[in-house]
Amino acid sequence: MLIPDLVWVMAVAEDTGGSPDIGKILNQFGQYGIVGLVVILLIVGVIVPKYVMNNLMAEKDSWRQAFEKERDAHQLTREQLAKAEERGDVAIEQGKTLTRLLEELGHHPELPRSA
Repeated sequence: MLIPDLVWVMAVAEDTGGSPDIGKILNQFGQYGIVGLVVILLIVGVIVPKYVMNNLMAEKDSWRQAFEKERDAHQLTREQLAKAEERGDVAIEQGKTLTRLLEELGHHPELPRSA
């Protein structure tokens, strides 16, 4: 796109018999160069269209919400496990206390024996 136009401008300047107009050549190069740079930046992904950015932001927000829900669910699970562990510890202590009380009252529990 840029090279054929540049060649055409130079050919027209040569046909008229004058020297090529450097101002026109630089002007066209500047116009097409800027457009070419923008197109290259779009292709590479340095600049993105607004609708693409809006889609990316919406996706980011949905992932953030999913992460926060999952984090809250894991926190609830950890709290429930801590309560269950505490209940288990209380049950073990109650069993030890009951065993000591029975032993002090003269009852000796039979322990399972190995064969």
